[in-house]
Amino acid sequence: MRRPRTMTAAGALGALFLLLVSSIAFAADLEEERQAYKAQVEPICKRNAEANERVLNGVVKNIKAGKLKLAGLQFAKGAAALKKARTQLAAVPQPSADSARLTKWLGYVKTEVELFERVSKKLKAGDKHGAQRMQIQLLSTVNKANNAVLPYEFKYCHVERSQFLS
Repeated sequence: MRRPRTMTAAGALGALFLLLVSSIAFAADLEEERQAYKAQVEPICKRNAEANERVLNGVVKNIKAGKLKLAGLQFAKGAAALKKARTQLAAVPQPSADSARLTKWLGYVKTEVELFERVSKKLKAGDKHGAQRMQIQLLSTVNKANNAVLPYEFKYCHVERSQFLS
């Protein structure tokens, strides 16, 4: 015996409604998890931002003035601060739904540390142009990292690249 079409349409509407309700609930749970994660990582990023503000203060001026060894030392200190922050960030439990996104972000942060170290070495060696090339790569990586975590609307975990680019 064949079912009436109204039952099939009603069933489809019911399934659509359940899907809509469950996706809204999932989105609300995800947003809650994101806020909890953000609350844990922002203080780490704030400490790193403050440390970088201190150690990178005047780095652009030092590079322009030819004080490359001093600027290299500043970048080395910035790398050390960022490396410490990355270790702390990696220890924070991630929302499972955003695990891939946050793993990608932490990968970019690791690359930033490596680039900071490379810029430092180039500057200490007196290679201003090599350091500038590394800074361009650093800028690109910072942009990728910032874009990876846009849904979190970070204040301190969003890197302002103007602090280390000449």
